[in-house]
Amino acid sequence: MAENEKPLPDDVRVLDPRSLRGLAHPLRIRLLGALREYGPATASQLADRLGESSGATSYHLRQLATHGFVVDDPERGKGRERWWKAAQRATHVGAEEMLHGADPSLRGAMSTLLHEWATIHSQELSTWLGTWQEWPEEWRRAWDISDWSMRLTPELAAELRDKVQKLIESYREKEVDKSTERSAPFRIHLHGFPRNKD
Repeated sequence: MAENEKPLPDDVRVLDPRSLRGLAHPLRIRLLGALREYGPATASQLADRLGESSGATSYHLRQLATHGFVVDDPERGKGRERWWKAAQRATHVGAEEMLHGADPSLRGAMSTLLHEWATIHSQELSTWLGTWQEWPEEWRRAWDISDWSMRLTPELAAELRDKVQKLIESYREKEVDKSTERSAPFRIHLHGFPRNKD
């Protein structure tokens, strides 16, 4: 973590080289995402949700557990089937060397992770665009798909990113309970990147 970065909450996993390599598999990334979004599940339930075999989900859940991304759910795991839950609510790419390290295997793992996240974001947005007309009018007025272009320095771009992330995190204090009428899970994707120079 850079000197000017404040510590992250305990429920955010900061990746290091070992944990990055442990997570950087498309099915593991999707399994962890499903557990974070939908809550505890068995390998069989996750296999049904993701269209995979239960053997594959079981194996990759064990790998995620080895790296501390998922844990047993003691409240549910009383029968033969093992229930899993996410160990943290989010994942954060840590130190600068993680993004620009000289180790080719580390760069490959980071590339896998980032491309899978981008694919998931694209699929989620496509699903919304295919179903938005089925939602109540108040939700059809509350969503957004926008883009902006501006000329910034790397320092200004990082400042903008940090301010947007801080604003989004401030809404965690306003989150409503699952039973709140008219509430729904709300997904936010943030993509900010430089373009080719003109």
